[in-house]
Amino acid sequence: MRSTVPDTAKSMIRVAGRPFIAWQLEWLRANGVGDVVLSIGYRGEQIRSYVHDGQQFGLRVRYVDEGDRLLGTAGALRFVLDARVLDDRFFVLYGDSYLDVALTKVWSHFGRQKCEALMTVYRNNNEGEVSNVVFDGTLVTRYAKNCSQPPNDMIFVDYGLLVLRRALIEEHVAPDAEADLSKLLETLSANGKLAGYEANLRFFEIGSPQGLDELERELRSRPSSAERSES
Repeated sequence: MRSTVPDTAKSMIRVAGRPFIAWQLEWLRANGVGDVVLSIGYRGEQIRSYVHDGQQFGLRVRYVDEGDRLLGTAGALRFVLDARVLDDRFFVLYGDSYLDVALTKVWSHFGRQKCEALMTVYRNNNEGEVSNVVFDGTLVTRYAKNCSQPPNDMIFVDYGLLVLRRALIEEHVAPDAEADLSKLLETLSANGKLAGYEANLRFFEIGSPQGLDELERELRSRPSSAERSES
């Protein structure tokens, strides 16, 4: 989307009359979340200026700013860890995803697992998004991001929400180095150490014009969206 809106942080792209991050934060609050850490980088000042301390959303919002040196998805988590703002276990919500899943159920499910990581998944059968997950009902037994030819049993897709333990990042991600979270997740799945939770309702994403249009239609179809939209 950067080529379409080059001067706008992705989270600040307007959807149904509001910056996307407003929809995300309100969804988090409605699901019982009270404390949010935003990992920001490109055009991060736009997000700070809009969200401030999160009080308008009923949240406590803190920021960890990578600046111009982006460390990748896992490197960013290590950066947050070293800023000493991570709890023992925490959610990771992708910055371009709008979900419909009960966070309390995901959290409770993770608490019953012996794994240090959990991936929410959605059975998409290669419709809409290319499937990238093999899930046996308990474990993600294979995760392969950007899999061009998914095997027959790869009928799930990464839903855009993880639960991780801080110790996992501390042990497997080096400080101040670029690292990709998908590589760590692939390794965990191969070693039988990645728990799974199946979400039943589809997700939306704003990483493409098509995804943005679909979410726009979805949010505007809801009775409350018109009342909440801003000029």
